[in-house]
Amino acid sequence: MNIKEKLSLIQSRFKAKKSRFNNFGKYNFRSAEDILEALKPYNIEYNVYFTVNETWLGDGVLQSSAAIVCTESGEHEVAAAIVGVDFDQKGMQMAQKFGSASSYGKKYALGNLLLIDDTADADATNSHGKGAINKTISGAGSDYTTARKYAKPEITDANIDKAKKFLANGGKIETLQQTYLMSADILNKLKNG
Repeated sequence: MNIKEKLSLIQSRFKAKKSRFNNFGKYNFRSAEDILEALKPYNIEYNVYFTVNETWLGDGVLQSSAAIVCTESGEHEVAAAIVGVDFDQKGMQMAQKFGSASSYGKKYALGNLLLIDDTADADATNSHGKGAINKTISGAGSDYTTARKYAKPEITDANIDKAKKFLANGGKIETLQQTYLMSADILNKLKNG
């Protein structure tokens, strides 16, 4: 069985409990640690192991990568997530700001690898006091308005070089589209170099 087949089987069977509770938002959620703990039985069953790595991209941006590696063949599959460090977050020391971003990055990289859908999860939709916004963005040749609970950062001509670097290092355009807003023009620039 190759690594893609092993990953597919694990994705179809994988369950991780939402064992954490957010007192402020009053919802249950799962952490990266919960996901990693739930993966351990698959290590022996499928002869694989999982890793999570982080790369500092600069300007408050962390890239987290989650990988599954076959212990027999060395084959691997990787998924990534990009998160920003909120330097303006009140009530946190700098280490806590980085730790919070790191935790989110790991969780969402693992979620991307394992196809964990957190869209209905309150942790994914909580505005954390930032309020709802509406923004018109262009994509796939048509304009549309999206109402979101909190703003995603936007890739523009001013910061496109970091996105290009992410792609050059093996990142996927789909990951950028899930994490950032971008116009159709920016998307074309990223796809076509």
